[in-house]
Amino acid sequence: MTVAMAGAPAMAADAQAGRARALQCQACHGLDGKSKLPEAPHLAGQNETYLVKALKDYKTGARKDEMMNLMAKPLTDKDIANLAAFYSGLKP
Repeated sequence: MTVAMAGAPAMAADAQAGRARALQCQACHGLDGKSKLPEAPHLAGQNETYLVKALKDYKTGARKDEMMNLMAKPLTDKDIANLAAFYSGLKP
């Protein structure tokens, strides 16, 4: 039996799949996770658990940002985990 650690992502994530999914994120956040726009945060090296929570909150509307709410809405839990693994693994 496996016990998930509190605050840790619940499923094994695939950073390569996250990279592929991040193609839609690159316009604002850059594929390297370093934003080119002042209103979009850098994601490279961000905490993986934080990224998962933020994306889930955007998806449910608990966190409000018109563009991010639209972008996060179709993401599956696996997509979110993969994106978080990808961006957290990048060098800030």
